Amino acid sequence: MSFQGPTSFPSAHTAQVTFHRTELSVILSLYGRMVSAGEWRDYGISHLRDVAVFSVFRRTAENPLYRIEKRPKLRGRQGQYAVIGIEGQVLKRGHDLKTVLRVLERKLIRAVE
Repeated sequence: MSFQGPTSFPSAHTAQVTFHRTELSVILSLYGRMVSAGEWRDYGISHLRDVAVFSVFRRTAENPLYRIEKRPKLRGRQGQYAVIGIEGQVLKRGHDLKTVLRVLERKLIRAVE
């Protein structure tokens, strides 16, 4: 009779896509400016197998206003970062996170009276 240890699963099955610290720094910087402008009030982060999502809410109980997604599988094609609107439309997609987030920074620019 032989003893078998616990079965271990390959790490590829449990690996998740996550935001790196530098990526979160860029996103949270924009989030802080939008909160201080009164545009956004809450956020949520999801790390899944194929995608990492930073969702932005005006109020907690609503659907997200915007989703900032990271999909590494699209790195070679359209770019791994995307900003998606409330109805699912892709507002901007690209390889550089700061460039992609500029579509949301335009919301901060207002006419001063």
